[in-house]
Amino acid sequence: MSEPASPGDSSRSFDRAPFGLAARERLLLAPYALHSSDTAGRKHPEPPHAYRGPFQRDRDRIVHCAAYRRLSHKMQVFTGELGDYHRTRLTHTIEVASVARTLARALRLNEDLVEALALTHDLGHPPFGHAGEAALDECLKDEGGFSHNRHGLRIVEQLELRYQEFPGLNLSIEVLEGQESRIGPGDPHDQPLLEVQVVEAADSLAYDTHDADDALELRLLSLHELEEVPLWRETAQRVRDRYANIDDVALRRAVVHELVDVQVGDLLSHTSAQLANYGVDSAAAARRAPWLVEPSPALAQQKIELEQFLHQRVYRHPKLMALRTRGQQVLREMFAGYLARPELMPASFQSRAAEVGWPRSVGDYIAGMTDRYAEQEHARLFSNRDLGS
Repeated sequence: MSEPASPGDSSRSFDRAPFGLAARERLLLAPYALHSSDTAGRKHPEPPHAYRGPFQRDRDRIVHCAAYRRLSHKMQVFTGELGDYHRTRLTHTIEVASVARTLARALRLNEDLVEALALTHDLGHPPFGHAGEAALDECLKDEGGFSHNRHGLRIVEQLELRYQEFPGLNLSIEVLEGQESRIGPGDPHDQPLLEVQVVEAADSLAYDTHDADDALELRLLSLHELEEVPLWRETAQRVRDRYANIDDVALRRAVVHELVDVQVGDLLSHTSAQLANYGVDSAAAARRAPWLVEPSPALAQQKIELEQFLHQRVYRHPKLMALRTRGQQVLREMFAGYLARPELMPASFQSRAAEVGWPRSVGDYIAGMTDRYAEQEHARLFSNRDLGS
């Protein structure tokens, strides 16, 4: 279903129906969840929708926007030159949303808000992943740099032009604040909503587990090497104890499944204890408490060990470093090329330069490209050319 524009957002109209949204949430959601009827609304007021709550509308707007579709051709960690199995930003986003909804339902949080936050969280990634982000940050160092989290906000507030009434997607304040919390440390005495914390936990869980899976598929790692990591080794042993004579392919798949299940169970157990310990009885009380949605100390330490292993043995792998260097070179040359010949950019980004300046407009345009399109445009416009001519 496509998201039509309609001029403030409140769920209170659902109270008129006996089984409407507000009544259903009062039955299902915990007191510490953010109920849809308590939304702060939108920057550009719109009337309530006839049959969708505010966060359902946010989810639909994200799913139908161009930036979300482009995630299908932006690699998560490994570029397309290495094969087709590994995660894209889109498949990673879907996996994060799936885990986050499971956590939200078990904790009786607002699933619609959690899903909207999860689908938004990686919208701002440029081509070539964190390597591309580093290149654009360098190119824009005199303009405040580049952060994919901050760029995600620009996308949903300014760059997506789908409606006549307002720029961007006009998402709920809660979704915008959740994305903003990812940019950097906030006030330690004012934590993000629990729904935001759930997405952060799901994101960490997904990339730790699935980056290991992708690295195995691409033969950047072996099962034997991963046995050096206590979390993987202990999980693999449980799988072997359960299934005798399991082959390596089946073992890998079973371990990945088990790792997700173990981490979700640990998160739910530890978070439930935290909620009880701090006597959290409202969304406001959750924001005044310490960060609550996190793994137990023992599992948190094991996750750190896995992340350190992946950083040393996968993310710094020579094959990936060569691809990283190539991708950064492409983006630097494109940035210089568009600055020298801004007429090559779409008219909308040429017009945007009057508001934000040419460097930022060029950076925004490049950041919106997929890996494939960036390579194609670089070859078509700037490869082996004098960028100053």
